[in-house]
Amino acid sequence: MALPRPTALVDRRVAAITALSVVLALVAAVIAQALQALIALITNLAFHQRVSLDPSSPADHALGAWVIVVPIVGGVIVGLMARYGSRAIRGHGIPEAMEQVLANESRIPLRMTFLKPLSAAIAIGTGGPFGAEGPIIATGGALGSVLGQLVRVTPDERKTLLAAGAAAGMTATFGTPVSAVLLAIELLLFEYRARSVIPVAIATSTAAAARIALVGAAPVFAMHDVAAPGAEALCAYVLLGALLGLASVAITRALYAIEDGFERLPVHWMWWPAIGAVAVGAIGWLAPRTLGVGYENIEQMLDGELAGRALVVLCIAKLVSWSISLGSGTSGGTLAPLFTIGGAMGALLASIASSALPGAAIDPRVGALVGMAAMFAGASRALLASAVFAFETTQQPMVLLPLIGGCAAAYFVSCLAMPNSIMTEKLARRGLRVPAEYAADVLARVLVRERMSTSVVTLAAERALADVRAWLATGSADAQHQGFPVIDAGGELIGVVTRRDLVGGECSEDATIGSLVHRTPIVVTPDRTLRDVADDMIEHDVGRVVVVERARPRHVVGILTRGDLLRAYELRIAAERHAHVARPLRARS
Repeated sequence: MALPRPTALVDRRVAAITALSVVLALVAAVIAQALQALIALITNLAFHQRVSLDPSSPADHALGAWVIVVPIVGGVIVGLMARYGSRAIRGHGIPEAMEQVLANESRIPLRMTFLKPLSAAIAIGTGGPFGAEGPIIATGGALGSVLGQLVRVTPDERKTLLAAGAAAGMTATFGTPVSAVLLAIELLLFEYRARSVIPVAIATSTAAAARIALVGAAPVFAMHDVAAPGAEALCAYVLLGALLGLASVAITRALYAIEDGFERLPVHWMWWPAIGAVAVGAIGWLAPRTLGVGYENIEQMLDGELAGRALVVLCIAKLVSWSISLGSGTSGGTLAPLFTIGGAMGALLASIASSALPGAAIDPRVGALVGMAAMFAGASRALLASAVFAFETTQQPMVLLPLIGGCAAAYFVSCLAMPNSIMTEKLARRGLRVPAEYAADVLARVLVRERMSTSVVTLAAERALADVRAWLATGSADAQHQGFPVIDAGGELIGVVTRRDLVGGECSEDATIGSLVHRTPIVVTPDRTLRDVADDMIEHDVGRVVVVERARPRHVVGILTRGDLLRAYELRIAAERHAHVARPLRARS
């Protein structure tokens, strides 16, 4: 008898993938620091005409109007790299990684491990208004994918390595291991399973340790301690998150409208980054804060040093510069720009609310942090990753409640107003179906005993084929089945025959039913799940399995068909139908 394979949450393969993830995380941590050093080097060369690896801001340049030329030069170089290197370097990294997971078994070409970070460093170092996180995530993912192609792994294991590399790269940049795991789950893994989450979590822990060893454990965005919010302030932060959710929808639509505009230009796409860089340079000349990564802008917002008109100018200028540049198809990230734009909006709204409600103790600094996270949550639909990321980068425990409330409100509004996110809109346009919800498999929750048919029509092994054919011709209800268990004289199962076996072929009319059995029967016990049965049906290419007692594996107690598996989904469909037609609850009198 062929019983279903035993299932386990983890096995030795998981241990092997975890070991590979640790090595991958160490490499990703070094590359993350190297990429940031490269960005600093290019920034110093382009804006300050010096050779240095020390971080510097392009806003402090002394180029005057010549600053407009710097991003254009970077755009030309990125366009050439995309044309003659790989077109895949265009964009902000995460959607491209998602596409490889969904459509290409997580296979990313080796050249992407150096083309993507190099192109991003050039784009950002020459003033592109992006963050380094997207390219680093894409590079870490590419490393994991390449490793998964060099060693013998399954597509699922390669996806896990890709996600581990991406999460390790994010952790090495920001020191945010928990949010990196959550981001991997929400945007790359499309599942929550022990065999995928464990390697990713170990990889982020390793990358965090490597980052501490290289640069220390200080938070990326230092923020002075804030007080616990009161009830009124908390309500204000949740409302602020909802408003930022609306803003994220508008920004996403504007970005893709700009992309569509570039698609209509009568010039080759290789020149689009240079055209978009004209806007980056012009805006950077008028508002130097918009140039480059701009992490210092985020720190100043969280410290309350940026306020009023400066916030308004930064918010509008950064939004226009970033959306035009990214829409042109250059190489860059989304997290830092969205954080800057959302933080500015959040600080402004919180300042207005604080003036209108002086007794509510609404803190504009917390408003900036909630705005940052809510903007990313609404745009990317990475709800948990957004809230935890803002907490980990500031290490302020009192902001957790405002963050989760504001991000949930933004997520809710975004889901109501927009079918796709900033990460998935491009993929949806290419015809890819991106999973947005992860639920426990219905088949894994239903036992065989709940769906099997106990009225089993069996055939005796010694019965003549002619007799059975005559019985089938009567058209009785029992004769309508497509498969029949065959039992011997003692009532023990010996196999299964199908209707095709009985009515087709060249068998003699005098043949017995037992002589038609040519393969070991596939059986299952009543305590197994329908998921086990589905896997077994696919592996053995059968349309039905016989249910037997565990203590007596040849004693038939039921039968389960493909139709029974499909009917198990009635539970989910009925629940969803009930949710749509349910009336509002009323208090009982």
